[in-house]
Amino acid sequence: MKKIFIYSMAVLTLISCGKKESVTSEEKERVEQVRTTILQPREIEREISVSTNLQGYLTQNVAPSLQGKIEHIYCEVGDHKSAGSDLVRMDQTQYKTTKISLANLEIEKNRIEMLLKTGSATQQQLDQITTQYNSTKEQLEFLQTNTYVKAPFSGVISAKNYEDGELYAGQPIVILTQIDKLKALVAIPETYFPKFKSGMKLSLTSEIYPDQTFPATVEIVYPTIDPASHTFQCKIVIPNSKNLLRPGMYVTTTIGLGKANALVIPYQAVEKLVGANDRYVFIVENGCAKRVSVTLGQRFDQDIEIIAPEIVPGVEVVTTGQHKLVDGVKVNVVE
Repeated sequence: MKKIFIYSMAVLTLISCGKKESVTSEEKERVEQVRTTILQPREIEREISVSTNLQGYLTQNVAPSLQGKIEHIYCEVGDHKSAGSDLVRMDQTQYKTTKISLANLEIEKNRIEMLLKTGSATQQQLDQITTQYNSTKEQLEFLQTNTYVKAPFSGVISAKNYEDGELYAGQPIVILTQIDKLKALVAIPETYFPKFKSGMKLSLTSEIYPDQTFPATVEIVYPTIDPASHTFQCKIVIPNSKNLLRPGMYVTTTIGLGKANALVIPYQAVEKLVGANDRYVFIVENGCAKRVSVTLGQRFDQDIEIIAPEIVPGVEVVTTGQHKLVDGVKVNVVE
């Protein structure tokens, strides 16, 4: 009878603590002393911080559609160019030849129009010369755009790859970058997708200017979620009229998402799985420790938000003594 009683008590002990396989024979009678806290919702100011690199809002690789000799480049790296100003002049031979051809076609077209009125020319002749004239005019416009290359927007020359007289062969001659307005792409955790809208206001900080913040606006919220990283992208735009910020700078974006209720515990109560980035906490259930994997949310000084299906208001979380615990071991909560 004595042996049966001991066996029954052991079974009851394992049933009460759960997860029999995780507790060794030595641990099932061990009792660890811990301190705990009962989770209660806490109102927080929801915000997230992400880091990114700035880019020029617009970037133009100045690469004409004509191959040939570069006659003249009107700029150097660092030059500010206004919209419509000259950047590059390519070899003008083809342009000038086509311009002369168009002038001759215009004269011939006018002559046939006069002859048609007197019956000395046919409508077919006029149609033919008109078609030829329009085709040459379109070709001249193309040659003009690609022979005398102008800046499509105001910006700064960020690269120059050729010198006067060299043969252009595909690589951009210069690169024009807009810097009075910048942009950045930021990756946001999918949890916050419903909260992001175009037009949201946010701020940037840079280590280069530690005492300043820079306003920015969400311009585009990309509509899809990356299945690998579980993030979505936002395009933000940053006014930069004083040119303090530059493309390539590393900045941190702080985005306010309003007030919310969260479950928060001391950061030291969260354990990290050795050799991985998985985080977990211990909760008390039926007098035993139960390990629960959690996702970390926003941090508040020494506290951290934790998220998991089992982490709900009223749950008792171990905050001291958790380093000695294993899943299923009995615990004694002390004050």
